[in-house]
Amino acid sequence: MTSIKQAYPIITIDGPSGAGKGTIAWKLANALGYQLLDSGALYRIVGLKAHQANLLNDEINENALEKLTQSLKIEFIANQETGTIDILVNDEQIGATIRNETVGGYASQVAVFPKVRQALLDLQRDMAYRSGVIADGRDMGTVVFPNAVAKVFLTASAKARADRRVGQLKESGQPADYDEILANIKARDERDENRSASPSVPAEDALVLDSSVMDIEAVYQAVKTHCLNQGISFS
Repeated sequence: MTSIKQAYPIITIDGPSGAGKGTIAWKLANALGYQLLDSGALYRIVGLKAHQANLLNDEINENALEKLTQSLKIEFIANQETGTIDILVNDEQIGATIRNETVGGYASQVAVFPKVRQALLDLQRDMAYRSGVIADGRDMGTVVFPNAVAKVFLTASAKARADRRVGQLKESGQPADYDEILANIKARDERDENRSASPSVPAEDALVLDSSVMDIEAVYQAVKTHCLNQGISFS
């Protein structure tokens, strides 16, 4: 594997959607003062834009997807008031639009293409030259940042993740079809784990945690201990 240099510490949090990666990444970023990279948002953005451009048809053109991806200017800006990340795409803010299950499906469709993944690599790696990074995704520790100081693979059963997603949707007043959500999660897992380009698997040196029956604080403490053991200092 080619060595990839970085100027600042990188912590990678990989795993399937709904395992708790986002919450853990935020807690780490806040504790360490690092910037947060939500790589899943990148693929959701590309997926949504590809859908809007009518590129997700029966015979998807990989070159057209690559060109679309390269045309996107994507920025992550911390919103201290809400404790979330504001995402700007070509200087336009994209909010909860990309967080629904449908767009998650679009993301998995585009993520199987090597040229799309390659087009996003430079954007992600460039962040390591600005400050420390908490990288949340599916192949952060295996492909994007193989030299990361600390790596975590956070997983949970499909049922546990479906339960969490239904709870989130109901809490926000949105409709939630449990069977549909569970089916979507299983289908996405199948695509992500078995794709030829950068499948979602733990790095050999990653801490693997199953959060199915763990509360978020227990997961965070386990991850923090792992980071401390890798030489990351918490103030």
